[in-house]
Parts: sequence; structure tokens; C-alpha cells
Amino acid sequence: MKGKALYVQNSLTRKKEEFTPITEGFVGMYVCGPTVYSDVHLGNCRTFVGFDTIYRYLLYKGYKVRYVRNITDVGHLLDDGEDRISKGARLDKLEPMEVVQKYSNGFHAIMDIFNTKKPSIEPRATGHIPEQIEMVQQIIDNGFGYEKNGSVYFDTIKFANEKKVYGELSGRIIDDLLTETRDNLKNQSEKNHPSDFAIWMKAADDHLMKWNSPWSVGFPGWHLECSVMSTKYLGKRFDIHGGGNDLKFPHHENEIAQNIGACDCAPSNYWLHTNMLLMNGKKMSKSDGNTISPEELFTGDSTHVSKGYSPMAVRFFMLQSHYSSTMDLTDDALLASEKGFKRIQEGEKILASLETNGSGNSEDADIIKNLDAMLDDMDDDFNTPKAISRLFELVTKINSYKQGSLDINSVSKDTLARLKKEMPEFILEVLGLKNESQEGTSDVSEGLMQLILELRQSARERKDWDTSDKIRDSLNALEIVVKDGKDGSNWSFK
Repeated sequence: MKGKALYVQNSLTRKKEEFTPITEGFVGMYVCGPTVYSDVHLGNCRTFVGFDTIYRYLLYKGYKVRYVRNITDVGHLLDDGEDRISKGARLDKLEPMEVVQKYSNGFHAIMDIFNTKKPSIEPRATGHIPEQIEMVQQIIDNGFGYEKNGSVYFDTIKFANEKKVYGELSGRIIDDLLTETRDNLKNQSEKNHPSDFAIWMKAADDHLMKWNSPWSVGFPGWHLECSVMSTKYLGKRFDIHGGGNDLKFPHHENEIAQNIGACDCAPSNYWLHTNMLLMNGKKMSKSDGNTISPEELFTGDSTHVSKGYSPMAVRFFMLQSHYSSTMDLTDDALLASEKGFKRIQEGEKILASLETNGSGNSEDADIIKNLDAMLDDMDDDFNTPKAISRLFELVTKINSYKQGSLDINSVSKDTLARLKKEMPEFILEVLGLKNESQEGTSDVSEGLMQLILELRQSARERKDWDTSDKIRDSLNALEIVVKDGKDGSNWSFK
């Protein structure tokens, strides 16, 4: 494997540990994906960009990686007990699977815009109902599940008393579940204990998404799907389980309980969690207006930003914070990231034009030190901010060679060849940053434009002319012309 040993911060042990895969040379990684009932938000994007970078670096080191990221399309309940997908279908007057397809398409479009790699497998919860019913039965057979009025609950008290592991991941106690359970509140009275959570729920007659089971016509619990799909595709024990920090409790805690309750084995050796995305120092919130969508961030159509930012500038901004650290999105921070990213792009361009006739001296050592340090930083729990600082040091040298304040002939041909190969390779393959200045697409990509035109067309169909015109005018300010025709809209640069 490239570089030195890899160390990761394991949320389960709260320690930085050397990463040792179960099977040498192979990594199985499961990341909790989106619930596709609405447009993806920036907090989701931060999580998936973070794990995309982890995925990219594992590949870069030479591992063969099976990356599984699910789609939640049933069982994720609101506080009132209504399924999120069903609510979306009711509000939009669509079939539930229309809602799922619509927002899955939007999610994938945004992921493409951020240049994230597609996972190896992207399973849907509704495609694994038989396996979920089977796991419920295994939990019942092992004495950790019980049926009441057609619903099946996980017995947290018995599990905690017998297995002594409940709460290890989050550091929380059972009583915390009293206020954080996502089960239908009307079912609380039929549980053995309020902290017990549903692994199968009996559906009301008007519930849109339901299946036959040995216990009732109903649907699986939200936590169950990830236990089933992760182990189906990665085995009962796999290497990495990831997700946002907000999923640590109760979702991931309950996943562990379900897996142990079904097969007496914990699912993952290493748990990795991304942290919150704030905006202007506060939690994002629609109710107080402290929020921005990816589209608004790209177009600049928001009071929170002074201009639109390209997808790669936003990705670069995300990478300048460690994946496990809180990130604060501000206009000033975005402006600084845009400037820094442009500096790196320009550095790549200059590097490609450099030539040397030298045999090398101390300059070689400095360049090699920074190239090696980039890998060392990534081997230290995927520390992208430190790795990026090494890139800036290399760009400073590259600019000095161009300006003549440092002699390019003090660099050997072999070292310059290594720099020309490894620096652009690291930027693209590990950090996932495309050089936009070489693509001729200004501040947008083809995928982003397609998404924006679809949003504008949706506004036109609703006769929301203010939104439609605002999108057109914002694009016009970026010197992009939108032309409407009978076959739809298209765009071009002025």
C-alpha cells in the first residue's frame, strides 16, 4: 500500500487506531445514505463529500474497496409517526416511488456536481423487505424481540442487561431514548419499556407503503434497513461504518444492538462520523432563515452570500476542515476558499510548463518532503486540511520558479517529473478537485446547468414566474443565456 500505516479515529473506542482491514488489501465500507423525501441539503453534502474523500484515499493507497451507500425509501418516521416518503407523496400528490425517484435523481445530480465517485452498491430499503423480515425473526428467536398487536419491538433492557454493550458508541444511556425514539407515539403504551424501538410496525389502513409479514401488514423500522443491507453486501463483520454525527444516537447505536441481537456479532470494526455544518456560527434552520441550498450557493441567489460559487470551490471549502470537525459556512470563508482553489489551479498550470536541466540539490529534498507529507497527513485520519497546506507550500515554490526567485535548475529532472505526476494526481484523485479553468465551463458544470434548468422548468410549470425569471436573470449575470423552446430550455455562454 502507498504511504505508511493508516490511522483512523474510531468513534466506538474514542481512540485513534491503526487501520487493519479484515481481509488484507480489501476494505468493506458502509455509509448511511439519504432519506429521499426532499432535496438534499448541504449538511448531507458535507457528509458525502467527506466519505467520498475517504473512499478516494483508500483506493489511492491501493485497497480494493466495496463502498455501500444505501437509499432510505421507507421506515424513516417523523415525530408524529408518519413515514417521510409517504408524507412527501401525500403533499406532492404522487406515488411514493415517484417521490423516491424524483429526489434520488436530484441527490445523484448534486453528487455528480460535487464530483463524488459512485458507490460500488447503492441498495434501497424497499428492495430488501424479505431480508428485513428475516432479521426481525432472528432477533425474536434470540430473545431480544417481542410482538405486540402486530408490531415487533427490540427489548433494549434485556439486551443491555445481557450483552453489556448498549450505549458504547454514543456514550448515552437508555433513558435518553425516551425523548429521542422515532416510533409512532401512539405505540408507546404497548412497549415493555419506553426505550424499546420498533423493528417492524403494523400499518394503519391508510398507510401507503406496507408489506405482508408473519406479524402484520406493515413496514420495517428505520434502523433495521442499515443492519440488513450492510451485512448482506459486506458480511456479518466488516471494516468501516460511516455517517453523520447526528446518526450516532439512536440510529447507529440501535444498528449495533440489532446486529448483535440477530447474529451475536457487532457489524463494524471502525466507526467514522462527520460533524455538523453550521452557517454564520449557528445551526442551519429553515424556520429562522439561516439556511442555504446547494443551488442557491452555486447561483448566489441568497442573502447569505455575495456571489455564486463553483462546485469545486465549495468542495475545496469543505476539505479545508477535517471531516470530524464542525464546519462554519460563511461568505468570507467561501471567498477565501475560492481564492485558494484558484491559486492551486494556477499552480498546476504553471507546473505543467516548467522544465529543468539541473541535477538537483536542497530543492529536491523540500519538494520530496512535501509530497511525502501529503500522504502522511492523509494517513493521519484523512487530514485534508494539513495535506492542503502542503499543496500551498508546493504552489509557493512553483510560483517562485516561474518568477525566478528560485532557480528551477536547482531541481532535478526526476524530482520535477515526480512533482508533475503526483501533485495533480493527488488533487484530482484524492481530493476530487477538477481543474475548472481547464474545462471551459466557468462557474458551472454541465450537470449543474441541467439541474438548474430542471428547477426553472418546474417553477414555470407551477406558474411561479418570479422564481423562473430570477433563475434566468442570475444565469444571465454569469453570462449564461437561457433559451426556451417547445422542446424545453437550453443554455449557452454569451
